[in-house]
Amino acid sequence: MKIAIPVKDEKLTIANNAGHTPYFAVFTIGGGMFKTITLEELRINPKMAGDDHHDHDDDEEGHHECSHGADDLEHIKAHDTMAEAIKDCEYLVVKMACKNTANSMKEQGIKIKKYNGTQTDAKMALAEMSF
Repeated sequence: MKIAIPVKDEKLTIANNAGHTPYFAVFTIGGGMFKTITLEELRINPKMAGDDHHDHDDDEEGHHECSHGADDLEHIKAHDTMAEAIKDCEYLVVKMACKNTANSMKEQGIKIKKYNGTQTDAKMALAEMSF
């Protein structure tokens, strides 16, 4: 199964806010007696492409106040491009995601799974989780 997790950088540091991550690390998780976790690729988040301030609202606590209205169609479409980029994944693992992210993922058939652990490395976090 393929799983995406928002990361800040090529070191696979988990981003607190899925909607404002610069990248998605896409992993394949294999089952059997021993779980295997393989990094397939690092994908650019098209919603944030060209944004030089990736961490502007990705503080340590993961708080984010969205300044967009609930009916801001341009903002909603930006979330849709994000979901399109990982549409081949079964899950998106997040620390935090807004309603627009959740709705866009749902439309692509991607399930959101919350990560509440303390790991900052994406692969290590996935090793702690069950799917």
